[in-house]
Amino acid sequence: MPFTFITLPSPVGELKLVANGARLAAILWENDKPNRVRLGPMSEAPDNPILIRTARQLEEYFSGIRDRFDLELDFVGTDFQKKVWAALLTIPFGETRTYSQIAEQIGNPSAVRAVGAANGRNPISIVAPCHRVIGASGKLTGFAGGLEAKERLLTLEGGDWSRVGKTGDLF
Repeated sequence: MPFTFITLPSPVGELKLVANGARLAAILWENDKPNRVRLGPMSEAPDNPILIRTARQLEEYFSGIRDRFDLELDFVGTDFQKKVWAALLTIPFGETRTYSQIAEQIGNPSAVRAVGAANGRNPISIVAPCHRVIGASGKLTGFAGGLEAKERLLTLEGGDWSRVGKTGDLF
């Protein structure tokens, strides 16, 4: 089944919402690296119900009236990546975790760097909140949407990130 998409303007830039049938497959950033998330051919589908529902829920999130998403997701990746992405879904709104905490959570405490790599390839940004993963030092670290977008998302969720440095230890 071919992938379908719509674009959504947002406070963190234009987002490309991608569906695989009736499931959300990706939320891509305006300046995303071309091969960060590998998808097949896509066609625009402004009437796809899951894309409409995703856009509505994201608009509610950005407006401050939604703190969790209720969407059918289609993660495509390795088993390890899927474990990491599932762990992201457990991080509560307004809270953060470190890469090592995620590694511990998935039962592989020595895989901190692999967790960082999987986090960086998270295809469903914002909904699977990879922005809530920070460095062990408490500093903001790499993010596909850019550190400014990461800081804006965390601030939207109620954190005071103005005191946090823009770069820091990855783990």
